[in-house]
Amino acid sequence: MSAPPVPQLDLKAQYAAIAAEIEPAVLEVLRSGRWVLGDYVKAFEAEAARYVGAPHAIGCASGSDALLLSLMALDVGPGDEVVTTAFSFFATASAITRLGAQPVFADIRADDFLLDPDAVRRAITPRTRALLPVHLYGQCVDFAAFAAIAAEHRLPIVEDAAQAIGATRDGHAAGATGDLGCFSFYPTKNLGAAGDAGLVTARDERLAARVRRLREHGSEKRYEHLEVGLNSRLDAIQAAILSVKLRHVDAWSDARVARAAVYDRLIHDAGLGRTVTVPHRHASARHIFHQYVIRAPRRDQLRAHLAAQGIGSEVYYPIPLHLQQCFAGLGYRAGSLPETERAAREVLALPMYPELTATQQERVIEGIAMFYR
Repeated sequence: MSAPPVPQLDLKAQYAAIAAEIEPAVLEVLRSGRWVLGDYVKAFEAEAARYVGAPHAIGCASGSDALLLSLMALDVGPGDEVVTTAFSFFATASAITRLGAQPVFADIRADDFLLDPDAVRRAITPRTRALLPVHLYGQCVDFAAFAAIAAEHRLPIVEDAAQAIGATRDGHAAGATGDLGCFSFYPTKNLGAAGDAGLVTARDERLAARVRRLREHGSEKRYEHLEVGLNSRLDAIQAAILSVKLRHVDAWSDARVARAAVYDRLIHDAGLGRTVTVPHRHASARHIFHQYVIRAPRRDQLRAHLAAQGIGSEVYYPIPLHLQQCFAGLGYRAGSLPETERAAREVLALPMYPELTATQQERVIEGIAMFYR
């Protein structure tokens, strides 16, 4: 009999473990009749702000909207440039272009896939309006380096922390160091809703108030609109679910860290250490392993081999943003960002979730070893 498949992610396993907490919380919201914003959202915002360590937190409809609202609050618009990474999910750049501004892509570091501060410095022009670093795969960028760049050029920082809730570096938490922090609670995240949901964190009360206004059509008082905003309110059901899950997120992230260590050991014991590259961890960082991402030669063939064995994997991200057809007008070409393009050819995310068993992990690494024999 063939072994059962190993999915890249198993949300059903997580739900089964906390269903007894989730279902009463959802039922309470349904019975309340208050399903948009309201007390459940306020409670979650307060809990999230405490968890992240930010003075203010504003719930919104998605992580994509969190980015858009943050840039709107900073008055980013036509003629402006925002320096960011091309090795990220599409929303990082689309939020910039939706406001008529232009993303300027800087290259990443080879070891951790994070935006290279030196490349960012070279990308800044008189039109630069903000910096938008991404905490990728669950590990934070070099906060000190970005703070120095921002201070030198008098630029605000918007942290894309969609994959990094609970991650820290040098004692600083993702989403609490920049002017604004953006979180996604898409179901696949370490803290995931039962659908789309997002959050903006802010250190400045004025910016927080503006984000809060912008998420409700630019209105602070019903039928009075101070500016044109979005309809990006957080549903009360999602807030209630997230409040329950927030109590577990540290334990889940710790479980991911433990499973990452198992992968490291298995890769070493299988003699694969010179073939595939395990994720880099900074000594002063808490990497929460939203993804466990290796570099692998013949990546696409390896992925097909694993799929044939019933082993899930994913590529984040196969086409970097600067080479996407919709951004062709920006003038980037193959070779413009060599480390970004190399990563796009080599990265492979292995199965990673708190409920992943040691037996499943052994199967994954056995499958990889079989391919490279």
